[in-house]
Amino acid sequence: MNPILAHSRITAPGAEPRHWLFALHGIYGRGRNWATLMRQLATASPEWGAVLVDLRLHGDSQAMEGPHTLAAAADDVAELVEHLGFAPTAVLGHSFGGKVALCYGANASDGLQQVWVIDSTPAAKPPSGSAWGMIEAVRGMPAEFASRADFVERLKQAGYAEPVGQWMAMNLEPAEGSYRWRLDFDAMEALMRDFFRTDLLPLVDEPPAGVELHFIKAEDSNVLTPDVAEHIQAAAQASGRVFLHHLPGGHWLNTDNPQGILGLLAAELP
Repeated sequence: MNPILAHSRITAPGAEPRHWLFALHGIYGRGRNWATLMRQLATASPEWGAVLVDLRLHGDSQAMEGPHTLAAAADDVAELVEHLGFAPTAVLGHSFGGKVALCYGANASDGLQQVWVIDSTPAAKPPSGSAWGMIEAVRGMPAEFASRADFVERLKQAGYAEPVGQWMAMNLEPAEGSYRWRLDFDAMEALMRDFFRTDLLPLVDEPPAGVELHFIKAEDSNVLTPDVAEHIQAAAQASGRVFLHHLPGGHWLNTDNPQGILGLLAAELP
């Protein structure tokens, strides 16, 4: 049996939230990537608390057995909910976590009212993008690095921007005088392959009973392609429980435009 996912809670000082929002990070990330934004949400709306989740094989959620799939990642979240003893009113997922959130929402127990999908596609498509290319880039490097800065420089030479390298370097941990990966890149590849081959457009067309699906497209990102955005918009008109929002910024909207996300959450959360 797999361990319960590592997680942390965020609430306003002295508050006892009536609603909980679970935040699911993207590939190579961890729950704390969303800490600043969730603190701002809890401060502005003390009736809401947040649970920051480290998805399987990310952050402190290690020693997870396969298969490493979206369904398994969603089942992990369901087991965490059972362990905590309270269900989320809303689940928010970014990129890879967006599809995990949709999978969780498809089978969630009573209480879930909204799923927020941040710059992620519900469609299946061939593997592509910078996160996919990261696997090849890392496999072309040594298994150990003299420092995190050493890795960042190597990744810059592979064509990645320095901020991406600095963020990725958080997955390196000290080990016997050098730095080694906390991540298992074979498992990362398995998770990403399942992400790309899983088609959740039928779920968009027929959302779970009583659940709203909110998609946020980053205007400077091509993750959500025009044809898929049109499909989501058509589902929105058909069901009244699917919504497509547009926000200025790139794929990393939690750092590019946190106030935009907060504004949408403030306007749309139950």
